[in-house]
Amino acid sequence: MNREEIRYLIAISKIKDIGPVLIKKILQHFDSAERVFSAETDQLLAIDGMRLELAKRIKNFNNWGEIENLINTCEKREIDIYAINDERYPKLLKEISDPPPILFCRGKFEEEDNLGLAVVGSRRLTDYGKRITEKFTFELASAGITIVSGLARGIDSIAHNTAISAKGRTIAFLGSGVSTIYPPENKKLADKIINSGALLSEFYPDEPPKRENFPKRNRLISGMTLGTLVTEATLNSGALITASFALEQGRDVFAVPGNITSKNSEGTNLLIKRGAKLVQTIEDILEEITTFIPLLKDSKKEKDSKEVVDLSDSEQAIFNLLDAPLFLDEIVMKSGMNVSKVLDILLQMEMKGFIEKFESRYVRRIR
Repeated sequence: MNREEIRYLIAISKIKDIGPVLIKKILQHFDSAERVFSAETDQLLAIDGMRLELAKRIKNFNNWGEIENLINTCEKREIDIYAINDERYPKLLKEISDPPPILFCRGKFEEEDNLGLAVVGSRRLTDYGKRITEKFTFELASAGITIVSGLARGIDSIAHNTAISAKGRTIAFLGSGVSTIYPPENKKLADKIINSGALLSEFYPDEPPKRENFPKRNRLISGMTLGTLVTEATLNSGALITASFALEQGRDVFAVPGNITSKNSEGTNLLIKRGAKLVQTIEDILEEITTFIPLLKDSKKEKDSKEVVDLSDSEQAIFNLLDAPLFLDEIVMKSGMNVSKVLDILLQMEMKGFIEKFESRYVRRIR
């Protein structure tokens, strides 16, 4: 994508009352943003949704200096600009009704990131939500699926961190500019994501977080992915907004069932009641999305090969104890290790797929 085309596309996006839906129609009509500014008024009015007032704003646009400054700033900060007619732009995102004409990127969006799954949920998560998110995210990332989320507190942060731990790819869509990390405590996580994927935003780099930005960015999380997995959510969780966008965009919605007495599972249980696919294992997800992606048809084989992982001595010691299901306090007593160390080891073994928790007891996983 040449600098001039980006320059013209930014110009279109800056014109008042010309939003993503109309920009998509404009580009379909003219093939390039540059041609828009040399078009006659009657040519512009031939576009569905174009009004005379908007056509005049295009013809009279002269704020080129500000656009040049923006492009220069991005170059200095190593922020890439992906235009919608750029082949680097997320493929699935182009298909939604209102894709952003411009995406700002820190890090790098790779071809493999088009095989992405959104993992979202509540900001205030329970231990169950944390463990379930870690389990599914680790397995999905290990299968070669890019994990996409929103860098928010709670489930989003767990999903990004776990994907990185699995040495997988992860993408964060922000409700602010890519130079303005929110929440601020996730700055270190944002740096890790830049090295293992990308931060993406439709907002200008220094745009602060605004309440209205977050529902807007949720359509992008669902829009660039094959489906959306909600691991834990209350009834008022923003994750349900993302799931709604996914349905509107014709994408799959997956939900992990939870305790019927837990408010943190009311959202996921409601999604299942309304038709979301109930998810208990990674295979429940893969069997849906591999129908459309030949590259992932052998993902279970790839996953199994990646899971040939040696246990450390302490992990092996605990694994040997689990010839029968054991409660946490029983493992602590039998192993002679302190609770904190045992919990850490159990978490690592769960993420590697060697054990799982069933009815409050730890058991060896059937492999």
